[in-house]
This record gives sequence, structure tokens and C-alpha cells, in this order.
Amino acid sequence: MHDQIEKYTLKLLRDRTAVPASIRFYRLDDIVSSNRQDEWLPLFSSVFEGLDIAALLFARPTLPFADLLVARADPGTDRLVPKDSETKGFLHDIPFIRKQEWEGAPTSDVTTMIVRRLKERKAVIIEGLGVVSAGGVTVEQAYIGFSTIFHTTFVKYCLDVLTDGFKLPNEHIIFEGFKQKWNKSPDLSGLTFAEGPLEGSAGLRRSPNSLPLPQGARERIYAEICRTGRYTVEKGYVDSFFGNISYFDGKTIYISQTTSSLDELEGFIDPVPVDGSSTAGLSASSELPTHRAIYRDSAWRAVLHGHPRFSIVLSMLCDEKNCTIRDCNRLCDRARSVCGVPIVAGETGAGGMARSVPEAMKQKGVCIVYGHGIFAAGEKDFRDAFMKMAEAENRCREEYFRMAEKKRR
Repeated sequence: MHDQIEKYTLKLLRDRTAVPASIRFYRLDDIVSSNRQDEWLPLFSSVFEGLDIAALLFARPTLPFADLLVARADPGTDRLVPKDSETKGFLHDIPFIRKQEWEGAPTSDVTTMIVRRLKERKAVIIEGLGVVSAGGVTVEQAYIGFSTIFHTTFVKYCLDVLTDGFKLPNEHIIFEGFKQKWNKSPDLSGLTFAEGPLEGSAGLRRSPNSLPLPQGARERIYAEICRTGRYTVEKGYVDSFFGNISYFDGKTIYISQTTSSLDELEGFIDPVPVDGSSTAGLSASSELPTHRAIYRDSAWRAVLHGHPRFSIVLSMLCDEKNCTIRDCNRLCDRARSVCGVPIVAGETGAGGMARSVPEAMKQKGVCIVYGHGIFAAGEKDFRDAFMKMAEAENRCREEYFRMAEKKRR
């Protein structure tokens, strides 16, 4: 487990999500131990006694959004309810402990507070201290919980600023610091992509009755999926656990497996024949129906789905005053767009995004799913898909800060 702790510590640093000096992993063997000399070890040892878990992660997010959201929350509430898809699908809501509750309280009381909330959800915000995330079986689960909290509080806070403005003393100063650090696109220089078609054919897409792939073609497809997946995580367009990616050679969709990490796809890619002659799709991404529908209705060969944060924020910004729809993620039927990119709604599965996304992508090969993220496609390879996602997110970032500045005036 020590190797896993080192691995996920490095991922937190790469992701820029946790303050380095604050990262504490706890693991249960015969006793609870920590990855560092730690004054919090007695308290979290007691937390383990109240839960059936193998690991905990306690760290302070690099951005103050979790604390700001708690401070902005109505008195008497004890949880945040973001409406993005990651929260709905993975967290449901985010419990928190206010500073006034834990500060000066006996250790036993703080332990009880943490245990009670972690019995309900995968992670809890402790105002003024950080986020505690549980791993029922693995260290990875604790990392995923923390990363999800970072993502969802980022999205909710940025959206709340546009809809409600600043509510706290000096909040605009804190926001300005965030803007200075985040209002720039990732450096994409030095990225290399294999030129397609990856299966080696220079002509049109292979027919279902064509000859087998040329020697080495499948290995090239796998290698390029893995490389593009790593780029997508490293440049911040998706948390490693979320998102999916695929390539279509005319007969087979090569797609990342469900719950796989896009930066570690070696051995986690499923070849799914479109004729249904294999059961490989059973472990494929839950969004396989959307990928399949995109390929069926277009000439795209490569599809990349990520969760860039500013695109998600703007997809959820709506000026409709008298709308009666309550589940916008699934049911919004308005024709909307942001920065020239269409926005659609739909849940995972054949009846949701598999209907809305392919139609929206036919013209330009890119769309944003409400509260969920970007689907981008390439005609021959992943360069086009990746750059479409990067360009859309960059435009949304610029538009977000333009709108936030207008809100301050």
C-alpha cells in the first residue's frame, strides 16, 4: 500500500488539487498508520474504528472554493448540493462540518462528526482544515473522492459567482487571485499524435466484411488511445477516473473500460465489434452507446470525452426565467450553445446522450453535455479531437472570466 500512497500523492501534485504540505494518507493494516509524522493520527485512528474502510485521505484543496461555499451556505444546512453530473452520479451531495462546530470541540466529538458524515457519503469538507475522503478498499478510492470534491466545488463555486455574485468580505480579492493563476490555457506545445487512420488504411472506413487489420494496427490503436488519455489528464481536461475515449476502425470500437483511469489505460481497453459478435462490451465504458451512435451516424473515427471545468460551468448557466424543468441534466430541450459549441442534455445510456450527442456533433464534431463535459471527435485520429476539446475549453475559460468581471461592475 506504500507504493499506492506514493503514486496518488504524486497524482495530487500533478493535478494541482492538494496543498503539498497538507497531504496525509492513512491506511489500516494491523494498526492505523500515516505516510508522515502527523499530529492528526490519533483522531483518524479513532475514525477508522467507526468505519469499515481501508484508507483515508486528508488534505487541503489548493483552491478555497470548498470553504467559500460552506461560508456562503444558508445557516442550518450541513451539505452542499451541486448539480453537475459528477456530483449526481458519484457523491449525490457533499456534507460539511462548519468551523464553529469542530473548533475547540473534544476529539471524541470531532471523530463522531466525521464518522457520521462518512457513513453517508464518500467524503466530507471540514471548514478551515480540508477534505477527508474514504477508501473502502483501496487508496485509489480515497484519491478519487478528494479529486471529485475538488472538481465539483470548483464548478459550483464558479457557477454561483455568475448567478449570485460575491457575498463575503474580501471574496472578490480571493477570486482575483484565482483568476491570475487559472486564466490561461495549458501549454500544449510538445504534444505528439500519430497520424491517422490508425489502422493503416489510406482510404475509406473498412466495411464489416473486409479483411482483418494489418499487422501491428491494433497495437498502434491501443498505444494512441493510451497516449491521448494521458494527455487529457495531464492537461487538466478530465480527472483521471472520469471521461472515456474510443477509436473506430470500421468493424470494431476500441474503448476505455468502465471506471478506468485515462492516464493508465494500458490493459484497460475493450475491442467491441459493432456486429455484436463479442461480449467485450460488458466491461466497456458506460458511455459506449454514445460512442457507438456517433460512429454509426457520422464519418468520425476518434472520440474523446472529458470534463473540462469551465465548459461545464457555462453549460449550466441559463437565463430562462419561467422554466418548469427540474432535471436539466436529463430533460432540458432548449437549443443552447456557448462559445459556438452546442449544449445538449441527456443521461448516460442508449436513451439519453446516445440520442442527443451524435446529432449535435454532426457538423463540427464537438458538443458540451449539460453539467457533464465535452465530447469531441476526429476524422482520422485523436489530434483533431483533442484540439477541439482544448479550443472549446479555452474559449469557455476566457468567456467565464469576461462574464465574472462584468458581474463585479
